[in-house]
Amino acid sequence: MSAPAWICAISDESDSRRAIDTVLAQAKERLDGSRPSLVFAFITPHHASHYMRLPALVDSVLGAPLLGCSAAGVIGQGREIEGSPGICVVAASLPNVRVTPFSLGGDEIRELGSDASAWSDRLGVGVCDDPRFILLPDPFSSDAEELVAGLDAAYPAAAKIGGLASGGREPEANVLYANSSVHRAGVAGVALCGDLEVVGLLSQGCRPIGSPLFVTRCDGNVIKELDGRNPLEVLSELYESLPEHDRQLMRSSLFVGILMQAPAGRYECSDFLVRSIVGVDREGGAVAVSSMIGEKQALQFHLRDKETSARDLERVLSAYKSEAKRAAPLGALLFSCLGRGRRFYGCEDHDSALARRILGELSFGGFFCNGEIGAVHGSTFLHGYTSAFALFASPR
Repeated sequence: MSAPAWICAISDESDSRRAIDTVLAQAKERLDGSRPSLVFAFITPHHASHYMRLPALVDSVLGAPLLGCSAAGVIGQGREIEGSPGICVVAASLPNVRVTPFSLGGDEIRELGSDASAWSDRLGVGVCDDPRFILLPDPFSSDAEELVAGLDAAYPAAAKIGGLASGGREPEANVLYANSSVHRAGVAGVALCGDLEVVGLLSQGCRPIGSPLFVTRCDGNVIKELDGRNPLEVLSELYESLPEHDRQLMRSSLFVGILMQAPAGRYECSDFLVRSIVGVDREGGAVAVSSMIGEKQALQFHLRDKETSARDLERVLSAYKSEAKRAAPLGALLFSCLGRGRRFYGCEDHDSALARRILGELSFGGFFCNGEIGAVHGSTFLHGYTSAFALFASPR
């Protein structure tokens, strides 16, 4: 039986065939005779002429199931390639792990709903199999929030991590890979069952401001009262209480953090589900957010900037590193928002460099996504402006 292995190869070569040949040859060499159980591949639109050929090329060189998608930028070996040709391949040799790739159409997700037996029959994976999921939805043709809600209902204990395909700017411009099949819509995914620990880490990159508040009147995603007061008046008072730097941020980078556990008096950043503010009624004072809200829901306003985002990622990675009972990870996948990267941080390879500094020379690959999938307090959500890691380790 081969030992567990996790290797990554990346290329910024502009010639598509040479780029693909290079990463596959590197992957095969670094596996040193091990046969991979699963291959992940992320490829930029610069190589769109080879989208359809990639599965056959992966199979001919590595002979393993494939999961992947198009990407506006790729991540691997400590590098983040943005806005230029790139392809990243991750090959994993995972003894005693059953690998089940799958693909779903957008209508199928809706039809499966929260029916656990229907999901089990469709995917060929039962709750008792203790699966872990990596998910790659297409943003134009699938409802990722509906997908993760259905999987949470069917497999409540399973890790579900991933990112929305990117690079395409219109329907059917993205590509999804599930084993040997190529899709232009829906979702590609894989269920992993067996001797493997998969831990999801999520950095939402925001910090709370002001004090926690209770929603005392609302309608769907519209907050009409906070602590019995007009929400816009609450925001105005909050603005006046802040230093100038935070006032500037509040004009462009204000979010709502929805508390995801019972009130305890003091909250950490990870206790909140961060959501965007999508509208303000300047006459009535109501505030609309990108999530359904319930009365008596506790929330707190948040701000986001590059310093806060960097500190939050460092906090998340350091907390994982400090857990003594954790096995050293074999490798990882990184799903990072298109809104991060060098345009946000002002430097190259920010999240990758930080991860390697804290976790060591960990082999990982990934891509820049149109949305990221990760859990907050045991429930899975679609996020924006985040970095979501899937860390893979052998059980102790």
